[in-house]
Amino acid sequence: GARCGRGKMAAGGAADAQARFGHSVKGLLTEKVTSCGTDVIALTKQVLKGSRSAELLGQAARNMVMQEDAILHSEDSLRKMAIITTHLQYQ
Repeated sequence: GARCGRGKMAAGGAADAQARFGHSVKGLLTEKVTSCGTDVIALTKQVLKGSRSAELLGQAARNMVMQEDAILHSEDSLRKMAIITTHLQYQ
């Protein structure tokens, strides 16, 4: 009888150790999943920031083109006014 009892305790101890090991593995997995989740969020933020930067650069380029058009138009107007001024001086 004593031998049987000891066998049950050893089996119980092994099951307890296995349960502790299972909990420890679950804990490690949870930590890893959380860490990966955090990394994915950080990466996503970085990608979004990069795409926002590209968007802002594109907008700045479009604005520069518009400014360039305005400057060319102003230059053309000034040239025409210079011609008109010259004609008026002759009269």
